[in-house]
Amino acid sequence: MWTGTDTRLVVTAVAVVALVIVLITSRLRLHAFPALMVGSLVLGLVAGLGPSGTVESFTDGVGGTLGDVGVVLGLGTMLGKLLADSGGADLLADTLLRRSGHRMLPWAVALLAMVLGIPLFFEIGVVLVLPIVFTVAMRLDRERGHEHGRDEQGRSTILRVGIPALAGLSVLHAFIPPHPGPLVAVDALQADLGQTLLIGIVLAIPTVAVAGPLFAHYASRWAHAEPPVALLSSGAASGDRPSSGVDAPGTPEHPPPGLGATLTTILLPVVLMLVRTVADIALPDDSPARPVAEFVGEPIVALLLALLLATWTFGFRRGLSGAEVTSLATAGLVPAASIFVIIGAGGGFKQVLVDSGIGDSLAKAATGAGIPVLVLAWTVAVLIRLATGSATVATVTAAGIVAPVLAAEPGVSPVLAALAIGAGSVFFSHVNDAGFWLVREYFGMSVRDTFRTWSVMETIVSVVGLLAVLAASLVV
Repeated sequence: MWTGTDTRLVVTAVAVVALVIVLITSRLRLHAFPALMVGSLVLGLVAGLGPSGTVESFTDGVGGTLGDVGVVLGLGTMLGKLLADSGGADLLADTLLRRSGHRMLPWAVALLAMVLGIPLFFEIGVVLVLPIVFTVAMRLDRERGHEHGRDEQGRSTILRVGIPALAGLSVLHAFIPPHPGPLVAVDALQADLGQTLLIGIVLAIPTVAVAGPLFAHYASRWAHAEPPVALLSSGAASGDRPSSGVDAPGTPEHPPPGLGATLTTILLPVVLMLVRTVADIALPDDSPARPVAEFVGEPIVALLLALLLATWTFGFRRGLSGAEVTSLATAGLVPAASIFVIIGAGGGFKQVLVDSGIGDSLAKAATGAGIPVLVLAWTVAVLIRLATGSATVATVTAAGIVAPVLAAEPGVSPVLAALAIGAGSVFFSHVNDAGFWLVREYFGMSVRDTFRTWSVMETIVSVVGLLAVLAASLVV
């Protein structure tokens, strides 16, 4: 039953989220890190966690988030910096431009992100794909003579190709095993893993098309992005933002790597994680190869191995000294420092929201509404996502709530229910989501423009995903 406590928690959450946004976007222009801390502490105290409980909840959230994302981000930014400065990103950009053409480039980038996104967690996909995307955008600007990073129609080139990449990664994260959310939903709802994978891929295609290239065509007109120079190739690091192009890295003493070496390095973590997934499915529990596959397929291990390979393919093999390779890799960590603390604070804010019980209150409201099971599954996930900022928390909670309801409705497909939950779990990312700050910092956007691009894109993914699930329910 809904109680006065539930009302107080929901009202408090809404007010605190508004407070964080005002602190960051008003004339105060408070940095996101202390703004999120203020919001977390106010929320915990008002919600009844107590002083020590509030601080403990916040620090647990910071530690948990940085434990999951921080190592990935550190390894990924170092790998991305070596990729960019070696000229490998330029090679990939040239290949994409040559094979796809200018008009089809957003679609090619979306396809690339979907392929890489099958085994990769969202954060890993971001740090691996975006350096390539940014280089593609700069190369396109230079070839077409665009000024200030905008084409003849006033569209931001970085957003025109960056949003499709984000859409491809986000949709795969929401729909497709072996990502943690879909796996949890499959297990809780006793859905068939193979069917979920197959149907999820089919539904992902139109969802990525709408939320990616089609949305980017319009969103790139009304937002502005300036990625940090240190995340980009060395040709852009002369002091100016890379809005009109970049010289290709590489000198006679240090020629760029070949396309084969570049692809091998960048795809190594993808292959290792895919091997782990196949081993989990195909190998028996007592197989001696299974623990090896599970170890090398761990995200941080796979990225570490790729970084070690990159020191050879992007460094020593090109004639760089150990000191030069270390200097380049370290330079990649400089812009990541700000991202680390903001993402950590976002994780702390999320944890305070979870521990306060706001997600449970919203789940009560959804289950008492008497709506169809698939829409209910999506709605519960949406409400918990809005409250906690975590797609995984939304998926786990929604799956637990929907499971007994689904058992009483034998005519509803568990596979489609799992996909509906996945679609709801990514609805409208905002300030309590670490992904919001990751995207904002990587693209160098204002909070306002991050809402108008990333948050709207996530909402489109969620809504189109639900519509695709409902359409599939007519034939499945």
